[in-house]
Amino acid sequence: MDVFRVVKDNVTARQVAEYYGMKIGRNGMACCPFHDDKHPSMKLDKRYYCFGCGEKGDAIDFVGKYFGMTSKDAAMKIADDFGMEYKSEKYKPPQKPLKPKKTLEQEFCEAQDYCFKGLSDYLHLLKEWKIKYAPKSMDEEWHPLFCEALDNIDQTEYLLDTLLNGDVRDRAFLVQNQGRKVKSIHERIREFNNRREKCITGGSERKQRAHERERG
Repeated sequence: MDVFRVVKDNVTARQVAEYYGMKIGRNGMACCPFHDDKHPSMKLDKRYYCFGCGEKGDAIDFVGKYFGMTSKDAAMKIADDFGMEYKSEKYKPPQKPLKPKKTLEQEFCEAQDYCFKGLSDYLHLLKEWKIKYAPKSMDEEWHPLFCEALDNIDQTEYLLDTLLNGDVRDRAFLVQNQGRKVKSIHERIREFNNRREKCITGGSERKQRAHERERG
């Protein structure tokens, strides 16, 4: 027997309304859930009818309206919840809609933003290293980070300028050919920041221990 016939023959509107939480008086009257009902205006028995808003129907109609379902989904839900067998696949909650596939334009914009962020962060570090690790005298050995800054500042500024002002072909060529390099830059920046954070944390802990020794 199909699910509609099973439900219609075995379940009333009042039964499903009570099952899903509605409070119904002895006289079968209840506040209508389908409009702002201050006083009970819905009569429920095998079917239901609201004297206020005019909504009416059977158990399937009630559940469909109450949960915002199609008639088939409502019938299958009732059958499953009330443990009734029927010749159809069991009710399955509506699945979340799949995320729409990204367009080529969206993928390009994301890749371009990824490149721009990595190069911008890298340029900021290069400028910092150029100042922080600059040799204090002619005889001092150059720090590796100072050398890296000298070697890469101009090229990084050029790449950023291309992303900002170049035509779409130049930007697409840059994104395609500099993708791996930018990924390594992101990893390098992450490692550098992690090391710097550990140094800061370690220095703070040493100062705290020294302060505690002094107090002790």
